[in-house]
Amino acid sequence: MSDFDFDFDFDDESSVNFDDESSVKKKKEKQFICDMCGKPAFKASSYISRKNNNIYRKAFSELNLFDVMPQTFNENDVIHVISGGDVDSLTFIKYLLRFQNLEYLLFSTWCMATDDILLIDEWLKTGKIKRLDAYVGEIFTASYSKEYDLLKSVIKNTEGRICIFRNHSKVFAGTGDKFSFIVESSANINTNPRAENTVITISKEGFKFYKDHFDNINSFSNDFKDWRKYEN
Repeated sequence: MSDFDFDFDFDDESSVNFDDESSVKKKKEKQFICDMCGKPAFKASSYISRKNNNIYRKAFSELNLFDVMPQTFNENDVIHVISGGDVDSLTFIKYLLRFQNLEYLLFSTWCMATDDILLIDEWLKTGKIKRLDAYVGEIFTASYSKEYDLLKSVIKNTEGRICIFRNHSKVFAGTGDKFSFIVESSANINTNPRAENTVITISKEGFKFYKDHFDNINSFSNDFKDWRKYEN
């Protein structure tokens, strides 16, 4: 037996669909202050709840993921995925790029590898993604200095930015001609052999919710001081 043993039934490709009504929490007015620079870091926001169509999938590899995932979308579809093996959060962007190019994409991650940055660069150069903003943790410039320098060179040509702050979230939010979406995952943008959980939501409101939040975060770095928010 290998060091990593996942007790998943990957032959089961059935889906479960049901409506789920959640309550809406009120917006909090508290403002979070960065203890390093003394500036406002971000404001707490309410979350969005809607009646959604929930779809459940299991995947052990990237190819398996593409086979079992939906091939059409409706607004407010929510796709829940439990995965293991060579599936990371960037895998889900590969999947979504099968259906449309992206006018805008933001990602938030704790860490990422050189190969991941080169893949994103390829998508930018081929027009699959037009505008990109990146949000990374405060350790990124020191612990991943080579990756940071490479990512800077990739993003500077998109009018986007790299924002450094106290971050451990793993999120994508993107929009194209056909739909907007968010990807919320336990996985960073790097492959590991562990189980990960991911939720894809097809939602204009969800996209706007995350974009508005990340747009208002102040970076510890001045590398992109002339950055302006993407307006669609």
